[in-house]
Amino acid sequence: MSNLINTASDRIKPFRLVKFFTLTSLISIFAGTLILSMLNIHWARRMQLEKNEEYALLLIENLNHQIFLQFVLPTILKEGAIHLRQKSQFELMDKVVRSTLHGFTVDMVNIYDLSNTISYSFDTAIIGRANAGGTHYRSALSGQRNTRLEQSGNFLQLLIGIPDESRLVTYAPLRAEKPLSRIPGPILGVVEIVQDLTPEYQAIYRVQTSVIITSSAVMFTLFLLLLLIVRRGERIIEARALERIRLEEQLARAKHLSNLGEMTASISHEIRNPLGIIKSSAELLKKKMDKLDPSSNLPQIIVEETTRLNDIITDFLNYARPPEPHLRLCQLADILSKNIDYIANECNQRRIFIHRDIDESLPEIAVDPDMLHQALLNLMLNALQAMESEGRLYIGLKQVETQLIVTIQDSGPGIPEAIAGKIWDPFFTNKEKGTGLGLGIVQNIITAHEGTIQISNASNGGAVVTIRLPLSGRKN
Repeated sequence: MSNLINTASDRIKPFRLVKFFTLTSLISIFAGTLILSMLNIHWARRMQLEKNEEYALLLIENLNHQIFLQFVLPTILKEGAIHLRQKSQFELMDKVVRSTLHGFTVDMVNIYDLSNTISYSFDTAIIGRANAGGTHYRSALSGQRNTRLEQSGNFLQLLIGIPDESRLVTYAPLRAEKPLSRIPGPILGVVEIVQDLTPEYQAIYRVQTSVIITSSAVMFTLFLLLLLIVRRGERIIEARALERIRLEEQLARAKHLSNLGEMTASISHEIRNPLGIIKSSAELLKKKMDKLDPSSNLPQIIVEETTRLNDIITDFLNYARPPEPHLRLCQLADILSKNIDYIANECNQRRIFIHRDIDESLPEIAVDPDMLHQALLNLMLNALQAMESEGRLYIGLKQVETQLIVTIQDSGPGIPEAIAGKIWDPFFTNKEKGTGLGLGIVQNIITAHEGTIQISNASNGGAVVTIRLPLSGRKN
């Protein structure tokens, strides 16, 4: 048995390997989806940053053009020099800058002079601050446009890319323009533009979060479906493996019983011949002893015991080599009635009530009446032996679809759970007398009629025997 279970387990292992491989692949795909989503966030932010950088440079280029045309030239022509500390010049500069940037997303504009001092700003509090620029200012002063990204938040926010604030600061030289020339003019100062990128970054984060959640939901759904399919497949394979184990056990048991039957039949034949001689000799001895000593019962004891041994041998032979049934059309109700009449006297003496529930109008079926009579009588006698006095014996016969069903139920204690699985084993008995072959012989008879027999405990107490015989075997 253990070898068969191990074999079944070995057969299931490849499927479990497939399950492991599939689940591992699913987890890898899920992890890859998360990594790809994070990369998408990085790429999207990179593209957004480049877009904002280009946007800022275009704004500065336009602002440079408008400041030169609308502020620098008119101021120099009118006043000869630029002094933004003068209220009129500052207001003109402020008007030009704000009108140029009107409708554009710009949080801060600072203009540095050539000495690294803030000459103009949206924030008037920092105007006049010296050395306010840095490396980016110096780079722009040398003619190079550059940007830097400023982000604020805790370490975890910055690590996963969801800062509280994100700002893009762009520096570019403020130049004088030469009419009808593509050659840049001299640098007049440096322009600093600050853009708030927080809404764009948060929008990207929300979109990517939605993508990750959707991907996770899809992968989780696939995981559940795969898990259900795998578990169902495991159950099917295990059920098939267990069924194969059961069939192999039945085959091994049948082979064992076949060998045992052959041996029993051979031994029984060898015993029966000398037993017959002993019985006939004892009967002859009894006749002589009746004349010499009528009070002696020794020969009678020998005859009775040889008869009992002969019945036992007959049981062995019937179990080992069950005879072929000689089928003819019979009323199953008549066979049951004959058996009931046989046990009626004993039932009356023991005050056992027989409840007949037999449908007399059922069709005839092809059976061997003698064999079936023997099987049913054996079952009824077993039921009587299981009951004390004042019991109840139910005997029923009905048709269900294409089967005739015989039911025999007693009011005894039922079958103990400890022996429920052994009642069909040959030579097993819980009686003081008997070979333990009675139920085996009954089962062989029912099987020979292409029927089935089942013995179980009834819900209201006692044991119940259910026999199903097919109508398909009846003769027309």
